[in-house]
Amino acid sequence: MTDETTWLTPAAYQKLQEELAYLQTDGRHQISERIAEARSHGDIRENADYDAAKNEQGMMEARIRQIVHLLNTAEVREAADTGRVEIGSIVTVTDGDGETYEYFVAPAENKAPGFLLASPGGPLGQALLGARIDDEVSYDAPAGTFTMVVTGIRPFEA
Repeated sequence: MTDETTWLTPAAYQKLQEELAYLQTDGRHQISERIAEARSHGDIRENADYDAAKNEQGMMEARIRQIVHLLNTAEVREAADTGRVEIGSIVTVTDGDGETYEYFVAPAENKAPGFLLASPGGPLGQALLGARIDDEVSYDAPAGTFTMVVTGIRPFEA
C-alpha cells in the first residue's frame, strides 16, 4: 500500500460508490433546481440564496472529486488475522486507569458503528500498527503522552 492508496473494506467501498452515484445524479439535479429557484428571485449579485446554492454546489463537486480519487486509489480487501495490529484490525486496549477501549485501525472512510476509529496516519494509529497482544504502546497527543496495553487483536468483519 502506497501513501496514495487508501485501504477500504468492501462495505466502505460500496458505500462510497453509492454516495458517488447519488451525488452525480440526484445531488446534481437538486442543486441545479436550487440554483434555478434562486436565480428566479432576481439580481444574483445580491442574492444570498444564489450564493448559498453555488457554495453548496462547489462543496458537492469537491466531494465528488474526493470520492472519485478514493475509489481510484483504493485497496479493497478484508483484514487479515496476522497476530499484529494492521490496517483493518479491531484492537482492544487498556489504559493506565484500567479503562478498556476498542479501536478500528483504518482510514476515516471505513468508520463503523460501535468502534472508535484510530486513523493509521494519526498518533494512536501509528503507535498501534505492528503491535502484538500484551505490547505497551505510547503516543503523544495535545493533552500529553498516553500509554496503553494491547489486550486483543482481531480482523474487522462487516
